[in-house]
Amino acid sequence: MLSICKHLRKKKNIFSVFSKMQLLHAPSSSHLAFQTTNRNSKGGLLSLEKCLQLSTANCFFHPQKLERSIRVTHKRSNFSFFAPKATSVDAGSSAATTGTAEGDVLKALSQIIDPDFGTDIVSCGFVKDMLIDEASGEVSFRLELTTPACPIKDMFEQQANEVVARLPWVKKANVTMSAQPAKPIFSGELPVGLQRISNIVAVSSCKGGVGKSTVAVNLAYTLAGMGARVGVFDADVYGPSLPTMVSPENRLLEMNPEKRTIIPTDYLGVKLVSFGFSGQGRAIMRGPMVSGVINQLLTTSEWGELDYLVIDMPPGTGDIQLTLCQVVPLTAAVIVTTPQKLAFIDVAKGVRMFSKLKVPCVAVVENMCHFDADGKRYYPFGRGSGSQVVQQFGIPHLFDLPIRPTLSASGDSGTPEVVAEPQGEVAKTFQDLGVCVVQQCAKIRQQVSTAVTYDKSIKAIKVKVPDSEEEFLLHPATVRRNDRSAQSVDEWTGEQKLQYTDIPEDIEPEEIRPMGNYAVSITWPDGFSQIAPYDQLQMIERLVDVPQPTPVQS
Repeated sequence: MLSICKHLRKKKNIFSVFSKMQLLHAPSSSHLAFQTTNRNSKGGLLSLEKCLQLSTANCFFHPQKLERSIRVTHKRSNFSFFAPKATSVDAGSSAATTGTAEGDVLKALSQIIDPDFGTDIVSCGFVKDMLIDEASGEVSFRLELTTPACPIKDMFEQQANEVVARLPWVKKANVTMSAQPAKPIFSGELPVGLQRISNIVAVSSCKGGVGKSTVAVNLAYTLAGMGARVGVFDADVYGPSLPTMVSPENRLLEMNPEKRTIIPTDYLGVKLVSFGFSGQGRAIMRGPMVSGVINQLLTTSEWGELDYLVIDMPPGTGDIQLTLCQVVPLTAAVIVTTPQKLAFIDVAKGVRMFSKLKVPCVAVVENMCHFDADGKRYYPFGRGSGSQVVQQFGIPHLFDLPIRPTLSASGDSGTPEVVAEPQGEVAKTFQDLGVCVVQQCAKIRQQVSTAVTYDKSIKAIKVKVPDSEEEFLLHPATVRRNDRSAQSVDEWTGEQKLQYTDIPEDIEPEEIRPMGNYAVSITWPDGFSQIAPYDQLQMIERLVDVPQPTPVQS
């Protein structure tokens, strides 16, 4: 029984401690479904331009309500093995049942380690649809990776063929490669248009003129070249850059008259949405109206299944940026800067904003850092801004982009540089950046999906916060009693409404689901859904003596 387990005692009562605290609920994964019901007097649908004008007149922004309204879902992928019944094997081969044959194959495949997760591909759940024919010695299976843009998928395929072919009874190995369906790990109440997007990456600088749009567009087309399904959202309403940097055949967004959704335009297989494609040019409107336009363009667009949606963030750290971070569950951010000290000052603000919203910054791109002439390398804008961002904020990867006339010209011509010169020096830098983004997004998704789990055998909640080596156990009843929502604590007086005896000692969570990069949603048997930020879980008293595992009833 958990009631006899010892707890780490605190000097102060846990309720009194939390009642005096203000826990930061970062809204990075809250979601607002901006709905419009614009119809003319005859009941027909209005044009996109008219819808944008009408919808911005009724923009209401309640971040606290958004925070509490989010509900998310996540289910772990399960192994799916299929094999025929045991058959006899050729003379000279050791007799084996189908079970041991399957075990041999899995044991061989477990030698292959995913370098990003640090775990073998069997434990990662990549092996699917195994079929073994022992009579012919033929083995077939599928490796389902996290993304079609996996930079080491060819290596996985080669290694899988080699390790299985080494088994003495295997005559032929058939390995097919696939990728998981595009789906966010917390898709609960996301707007319909965003429910089939695996990763959303923000490209930000918080300062204009540093090449942020150039990086965003070229990164998107690099990911597309790696085999991913990609979209680009230009979030700069005041000065949209996307219409200049790409050349789609259809330069106007269209609306689906039945679904009342926006149909993105397309260029070279990448889906594109920008206010510049709405037929209104650049916006002249106030902040709340701009937030409404961005919200509608982003959430009502028919993005379909995407592996990566790249958001070209507007400069600054104001209402528009915060709205985007609250509407969209950002997976990661890429920071763009230039060598000047002035650029670093503004970029630092953006990094701090993402940090508060629990959005990991995975890479820094230092643009216009140098050029080569007469056999020498020159640094016209100085050196060190990018490395300073990396050192000060602990961002793991730094990429340098040189000053290249072709890079600027390609942005003006409507053809991204990585498309115009796929083998050039700039394209190689973006290839490295693309590999970094793919790997870091996969690691983040893995960490978030397994950060908080319930171990039924020991009746304890396991917690391993992303980007932390610490792992600890919590008593389910303790977690439930430390809920800080309005149902448990009076928001005005701080008085504790939920009493200790209200929660049974043997309570168990029914479901634990990730909620962005900062919290989990825990569903309890009484139907209550508790939002538990990682920061709060780290402060709750922990289990010291781990209970002995008990048999789990099937």
